[in-house]
Amino acid sequence: MRTALLVTAALLACALPAKATSQAPADAQGVIERMLASNPALISYRARVHVGVHMLNFPYLSPELDGTSYYKRPGNLEVVFDSVPFYMKGFSKLFSDMGDAATWEQDQNVALLGTRTMDGQPQLLLRMTKKIHSDILDHTDAYVDPRTYELTRMEWHYRSGGEIVMTQAYRTASGFTVPASQHATIDIPGVHAVGDAVYGDYQINVVVDNGIFTK
Repeated sequence: MRTALLVTAALLACALPAKATSQAPADAQGVIERMLASNPALISYRARVHVGVHMLNFPYLSPELDGTSYYKRPGNLEVVFDSVPFYMKGFSKLFSDMGDAATWEQDQNVALLGTRTMDGQPQLLLRMTKKIHSDILDHTDAYVDPRTYELTRMEWHYRSGGEIVMTQAYRTASGFTVPASQHATIDIPGVHAVGDAVYGDYQINVVVDNGIFTK
Protein backbone atom coordinates (compact mmCIF):
# COMPACT_ATOMS: atom_id res chain seq x y z
CA MET A 1 0.00 0.00 0.00
CA ARG A 2 2.81 2.40 0.91
CA THR A 3 4.54 1.71 -2.41
CA ALA A 4 1.30 2.24 -4.32
CA LEU A 5 0.74 5.59 -2.60
CA LEU A 6 4.26 6.75 -3.42
CA VAL A 7 3.85 5.78 -7.07
CA THR A 8 0.48 7.59 -7.25
CA ALA A 9 1.99 10.72 -5.67
CA ALA A 10 4.85 10.69 -8.16
CA LEU A 11 2.45 10.38 -11.11
CA LEU A 12 0.32 13.26 -9.80
CA ALA A 13 3.41 15.42 -9.39
CA CYS A 14 4.34 14.81 -13.02
CA ALA A 15 0.84 15.78 -14.10
CA LEU A 16 0.82 19.10 -12.21
CA PRO A 17 1.40 22.31 -14.20
CA ALA A 18 4.99 23.61 -14.33
CA LYS A 19 5.99 26.08 -11.67
CA ALA A 20 5.88 29.79 -12.40
CA THR A 21 9.59 29.84 -13.21
CA SER A 22 8.90 27.89 -16.45
CA GLN A 23 5.80 29.85 -17.41
CA ALA A 24 5.89 32.55 -20.06
CA PRO A 25 6.89 35.99 -18.73
CA ALA A 26 4.02 38.32 -17.91
CA ASP A 27 5.71 41.51 -19.15
CA ALA A 28 8.46 42.88 -21.34
CA GLN A 29 10.99 43.00 -18.53
CA GLY A 30 10.47 39.29 -17.94
CA VAL A 31 11.11 38.53 -21.62
CA ILE A 32 14.29 40.62 -21.63
CA GLU A 33 15.51 38.87 -18.47
CA ARG A 34 15.02 35.48 -20.17
CA MET A 35 16.92 36.73 -23.23
CA LEU A 36 19.84 37.95 -21.14
CA ALA A 37 19.91 34.69 -19.15
CA SER A 38 20.84 32.70 -22.26
CA ASN A 39 24.54 32.22 -22.98
CA PRO A 40 25.47 33.44 -19.46
CA ALA A 41 29.12 32.42 -19.89
CA LEU A 42 29.48 34.23 -23.24
CA ILE A 43 31.55 37.30 -22.36
CA SER A 44 32.72 38.37 -25.79
CA TYR A 45 33.27 37.30 -29.37
CA ARG A 46 34.52 38.45 -32.72
CA ALA A 47 33.69 37.01 -36.12
CA ARG A 48 34.23 37.94 -39.74
CA VAL A 49 31.09 38.90 -41.60
CA HIS A 50 30.29 39.28 -45.29
CA VAL A 51 27.42 41.51 -46.40
CA GLY A 52 25.85 41.72 -49.83
CA VAL A 53 23.36 44.48 -50.67
CA HIS A 54 21.19 44.69 -53.77
CA MET A 55 19.39 47.96 -54.52
CA LEU A 56 16.01 47.44 -56.17
CA ASN A 57 15.72 51.00 -57.47
CA PHE A 58 18.09 53.42 -59.20
CA PRO A 59 21.09 53.30 -59.24
CA TYR A 60 20.64 49.50 -58.88
CA LEU A 61 23.99 48.99 -57.17
CA SER A 62 25.01 45.66 -55.61
CA PRO A 63 27.93 46.40 -53.29
CA GLU A 64 29.56 43.80 -51.06
CA LEU A 65 31.21 44.51 -47.72
CA ASP A 66 33.54 42.56 -45.47
CA GLY A 67 34.10 43.34 -41.83
CA THR A 68 34.31 42.08 -38.26
CA SER A 69 31.47 41.74 -35.77
CA TYR A 70 32.38 42.41 -32.13
CA TYR A 71 30.36 41.66 -29.00
CA LYS A 72 31.16 42.33 -25.36
CA ARG A 73 28.83 41.82 -22.43
CA PRO A 74 26.81 43.68 -21.40
CA GLY A 75 25.15 45.28 -24.37
CA ASN A 76 28.08 46.12 -26.66
CA LEU A 77 27.66 45.08 -30.30
CA GLU A 78 29.37 46.60 -33.31
CA VAL A 79 30.20 45.65 -36.90
CA VAL A 80 33.32 47.35 -38.24
CA PHE A 81 33.69 47.10 -42.01
CA ASP A 82 37.08 47.12 -43.72
CA SER A 83 35.97 49.72 -46.25
CA VAL A 84 32.59 51.38 -46.83
CA PRO A 85 31.64 53.41 -49.94
CA PHE A 86 30.17 56.82 -49.05
CA TYR A 87 26.70 55.81 -50.25
CA MET A 88 26.75 52.74 -47.97
CA LYS A 89 27.24 54.49 -44.61
CA GLY A 90 23.63 54.02 -43.54
CA PHE A 91 23.43 50.44 -44.80
CA SER A 92 26.55 49.41 -42.90
CA LYS A 93 25.11 50.51 -39.55
CA LEU A 94 22.01 48.41 -40.09
CA PHE A 95 23.83 45.14 -39.42
CA SER A 96 24.66 46.12 -35.85
CA ASP A 97 21.31 47.81 -35.15
CA MET A 98 19.62 44.65 -33.85
CA GLY A 99 21.78 45.36 -30.85
CA ASP A 100 21.54 43.62 -27.50
CA ALA A 101 18.42 43.44 -25.34
CA ALA A 102 20.53 44.71 -22.43
CA THR A 103 20.44 48.21 -23.95
CA TRP A 104 16.83 48.43 -25.09
CA GLU A 105 15.41 49.98 -21.94
CA GLN A 106 18.10 52.66 -21.71
CA ASP A 107 16.32 54.99 -24.13
CA GLN A 108 13.10 53.17 -25.01
CA ASN A 109 9.85 52.15 -23.40
CA VAL A 110 9.30 48.44 -24.03
CA ALA A 111 5.90 46.72 -23.87
CA LEU A 112 4.90 43.09 -24.38
CA LEU A 113 2.03 42.95 -26.90
CA GLY A 114 1.46 39.20 -26.67
CA THR A 115 2.10 36.42 -29.17
CA ARG A 116 2.09 36.63 -32.97
CA THR A 117 2.59 33.90 -35.56
CA MET A 118 5.55 34.40 -37.90
CA ASP A 119 6.36 31.78 -40.53
CA GLY A 120 4.05 29.35 -38.75
CA GLN A 121 5.78 29.73 -35.37
CA PRO A 122 4.57 31.64 -32.28
CA GLN A 123 6.69 34.66 -31.42
CA LEU A 124 6.57 37.06 -28.49
CA LEU A 125 6.12 40.64 -29.73
CA LEU A 126 7.87 43.48 -27.92
CA ARG A 127 7.13 47.05 -29.00
CA MET A 128 9.66 49.79 -28.34
CA THR A 129 9.02 53.53 -28.46
CA LYS A 130 11.61 56.22 -27.80
CA LYS A 131 11.49 57.82 -24.35
CA ILE A 132 12.40 61.08 -26.07
CA HIS A 133 10.09 61.74 -29.03
CA SER A 134 11.58 61.02 -32.44
CA ASP A 135 10.37 62.84 -35.56
CA ILE A 136 11.79 60.01 -37.68
CA LEU A 137 11.17 56.66 -35.97
CA ASP A 138 7.63 55.81 -34.86
CA HIS A 139 8.32 52.47 -33.16
CA THR A 140 10.38 49.28 -33.29
CA ASP A 141 8.97 45.76 -33.03
CA ALA A 142 11.12 42.88 -31.77
CA TYR A 143 10.05 39.25 -32.17
CA VAL A 144 11.41 36.70 -29.69
CA ASP A 145 11.16 32.91 -29.94
CA PRO A 146 9.43 31.76 -26.71
CA ARG A 147 11.16 28.37 -26.91
CA THR A 148 14.72 29.72 -26.95
CA TYR A 149 14.33 33.46 -26.17
CA GLU A 150 16.37 34.28 -29.25
CA LEU A 151 15.71 37.52 -31.10
CA THR A 152 14.50 36.40 -34.53
CA ARG A 153 13.17 39.55 -36.17
CA MET A 154 13.14 43.32 -35.80
CA GLU A 155 11.03 45.87 -37.63
CA TRP A 156 11.72 49.61 -37.67
CA HIS A 157 8.58 51.61 -38.55
CA TYR A 158 9.12 55.20 -39.62
CA ARG A 159 6.78 58.18 -39.52
CA SER A 160 7.31 58.55 -43.27
CA GLY A 161 5.51 55.23 -43.76
CA GLY A 162 8.72 53.37 -44.56
CA GLU A 163 10.01 50.30 -42.77
CA ILE A 164 13.11 48.16 -42.42
CA VAL A 165 12.78 44.48 -41.50
CA MET A 166 15.69 42.35 -40.28
CA THR A 167 15.51 38.61 -39.60
CA GLN A 168 18.24 36.64 -37.87
CA ALA A 169 19.18 32.95 -37.83
CA TYR A 170 21.49 31.26 -35.34
CA ARG A 171 24.02 28.47 -35.03
CA THR A 172 26.21 26.99 -32.29
CA ALA A 173 29.87 27.95 -31.85
CA SER A 174 31.97 26.51 -29.02
CA GLY A 175 28.76 25.57 -27.24
CA PHE A 176 27.20 29.05 -27.49
CA THR A 177 24.30 30.26 -29.62
CA VAL A 178 25.51 33.00 -31.98
CA PRO A 179 24.19 34.73 -35.12
CA ALA A 180 24.67 32.75 -38.32
CA SER A 181 23.02 35.06 -40.86
CA GLN A 182 20.79 38.10 -41.24
CA HIS A 183 18.43 39.21 -43.98
CA ALA A 184 17.27 42.82 -44.32
CA THR A 185 14.52 44.35 -46.40
CA ILE A 186 14.68 48.13 -46.73
CA ASP A 187 11.56 49.93 -47.96
CA ILE A 188 11.78 53.62 -47.18
CA PRO A 189 11.15 56.68 -49.39
CA GLY A 190 13.78 56.73 -52.10
CA VAL A 191 15.46 53.47 -51.09
CA HIS A 192 14.33 49.93 -51.83
CA ALA A 193 16.93 47.24 -51.20
CA VAL A 194 17.68 43.86 -49.69
CA GLY A 195 20.79 42.85 -47.80
CA ASP A 196 22.24 39.62 -46.46
CA ALA A 197 24.96 39.06 -43.88
CA VAL A 198 26.76 35.75 -43.33
CA TYR A 199 28.99 35.22 -40.29
CA GLY A 200 32.22 33.23 -40.45
CA ASP A 201 34.17 31.45 -37.72
CA TYR A 202 33.76 32.81 -34.21
CA GLN A 203 36.48 33.52 -31.67
CA ILE A 204 34.76 33.18 -28.30
CA ASN A 205 35.60 35.00 -25.03
CA VAL A 206 38.52 36.89 -26.48
CA VAL A 207 39.83 40.31 -25.48
CA VAL A 208 37.81 43.05 -27.20
CA ASP A 209 38.95 46.67 -26.82
CA ASN A 210 36.19 48.95 -25.50
CA GLY A 211 37.30 51.53 -28.03
CA ILE A 212 35.66 49.43 -30.75
CA PHE A 213 32.25 50.47 -29.44
CA THR A 214 32.92 54.20 -29.24
CA LYS A 215 33.85 54.78 -32.87
